[in-house]
Amino acid sequence: MGLFDFFRARPPIRDADALAKFVDEQSAFLMQKGIYEYSRARAGHYAKVLFKEQGFLDAVEYSRWRAYPLGLAMVTELVEGVLRPYAADRDKQLTALQDLVLSVFDRYPVPAPLGAQMWRDERAELVRRLQLIGMHAPKHAYDICEPWAETYVDLFPIHEKLRGRDFPTIRNYLRATLCNIHEEFSKRMDARALASTLAVRI
Repeated sequence: MGLFDFFRARPPIRDADALAKFVDEQSAFLMQKGIYEYSRARAGHYAKVLFKEQGFLDAVEYSRWRAYPLGLAMVTELVEGVLRPYAADRDKQLTALQDLVLSVFDRYPVPAPLGAQMWRDERAELVRRLQLIGMHAPKHAYDICEPWAETYVDLFPIHEKLRGRDFPTIRNYLRATLCNIHEEFSKRMDARALASTLAVRI
C-alpha cells in the first residue's frame, strides 16, 4: 500500500463481482474480528502465549470457518434490505442475490478443520438462513444479528463458563459492526446498477 492509498476512496460497488467481493470480505471481517478480539481480551496478559499454542490456533481456525457462513447470512440480509427498494421484481432479485452468495461460499475448498461433511452441512444451513430473508420486512442493520448472536457466541474457542456473562458485549459488537458495514455499503453502492445486474442473473 502506498503512502496516499489510505486516503483514496474505495471503489464503487456496481456489478456482481464487486458485490461478491464486498459480501465475502465483510462477512469474514465481521466474524473473525469478534473471535480474535474477544479471545485476546479474555486471555488478558496471556494473549501472546495463548496465540502461540497450536491447540488454541486450531480451535480458532475451526471457529472462524464455522462462523463464516453465519457472517455471509448476516451481511446478505443487510445488502438485501438496502437494495430491496430498487428491485423491479423483489423475489427474483432475492434469488439472484442468494445464488451470488452461494457462489462466494463455493469458491472456498473444504476447510481442513471441518471436513467435507461438515462443510456440506454448513452450506445447507446457509441456504436455509438465506431463505429466511424473504419472510419478513427489512430490518435495521443493528437488529440483523439478533437471531444469530447466540449461535455466533457458541462458536467461540473459549469455554462457555467463561463467556456467558459477556454475551451482551459480543452482541453489541455485532450490532455496531453491522451498522458500520451498512454505512459503507450505502456509500459505495450504485443501487440501480446492482439491481440491473441482479435482474439478469436469473
